[in-house]
Amino acid sequence: MLIDLLVGIPVMLVCLMLQSLFVAFCFRPYARYMKRTGGHGSLWQNTLLLSTVMLLMLLGNFVQMAIWGALFVLLGEFDRFAVALYHSGVNFATLGYGDIVMSEEWRLLGPLEAANGILMFGVSTAVMTAAVSDIIRHHLAQVRER
Repeated sequence: MLIDLLVGIPVMLVCLMLQSLFVAFCFRPYARYMKRTGGHGSLWQNTLLLSTVMLLMLLGNFVQMAIWGALFVLLGEFDRFAVALYHSGVNFATLGYGDIVMSEEWRLLGPLEAANGILMFGVSTAVMTAAVSDIIRHHLAQVRER
């Protein structure tokens, strides 16, 4: 059990740092766009902007699932990366299908990944909500000016 924590917690920290990079990568171009347009972009520009933010945050989550999957392969839990990635996705998204179960030795990594995943999906949701709220706020300000 202690070994699971010693292996899992550093992976969680790597995922946290990675998620932070994806957040920064999303918001820097977003902030430049909003400064350049003053929040007065067209419907299609705003849609493209929000879609890009959402896709980048999802990509960040998928990369983290792949990191966990690679860890499972390195630990010898799975022979094929595709199976490890599937299992990782089920854990990360907290689906808990239970169709594939890890050995007792490494079983605690599943809940650790689930805790990591729910936190990272929460961060992704917060980023997307902030972007949508910001665009709505700019749009309402634009409507009030008319």
